[in-house]
Amino acid sequence: MEENHLFPVFFKLNRLHVLVVGGGNIGHEKVNALLENCPEANITIVATWFQPELTELVKHAPNVELIQKPFSCGDMLGKDLAIAATSDKELNMYIWEKAKCSRVLINVADTPELCDFYLGSIVQKGHLKIAISTNGKSPTVAKRLKEVLQEVIPASINDVLDKLQVIRERIKGDFTEKVKQLNRITDVLVRKD
Repeated sequence: MEENHLFPVFFKLNRLHVLVVGGGNIGHEKVNALLENCPEANITIVATWFQPELTELVKHAPNVELIQKPFSCGDMLGKDLAIAATSDKELNMYIWEKAKCSRVLINVADTPELCDFYLGSIVQKGHLKIAISTNGKSPTVAKRLKEVLQEVIPASINDVLDKLQVIRERIKGDFTEKVKQLNRITDVLVRKD
């Protein structure tokens, strides 16, 4: 049976610099996802034109720069991540080649074989964030799972996390003992009565 061998990570986008190439629907979708997760994300968007919705979206984003020009290899300098978000497959391939030469991780929209990483479906309730991946097989399943989890996880989960953080800081002992104590405390969350 085939398995999902992706390794989930959570990037601190306020510490990294992301290049997005494309100012249309795809670019708007990707930039929106980045900003929803990190309003202080450092993003440079390069495109020959920008749809008004994208311009409006980034108007109040403090660390987003729009550069209206064709993509060039120099745009990769100083970037940590890149997203090729154009509808031009040849241009996306060129962006991918420049990212690989620059050792920049890249996501090429709708081209899984050229992606170093995916932007998965994300469920967020306060401090809790869950990323969902179907290994590129079905974004629709990921979307439906997101909807289900968004509905069933109570908003009060944030209060639980805040209280558990206080408890965690108060627990003494080595790591193994702390885990045992936290397991006893959180058992009520999964107990079937």
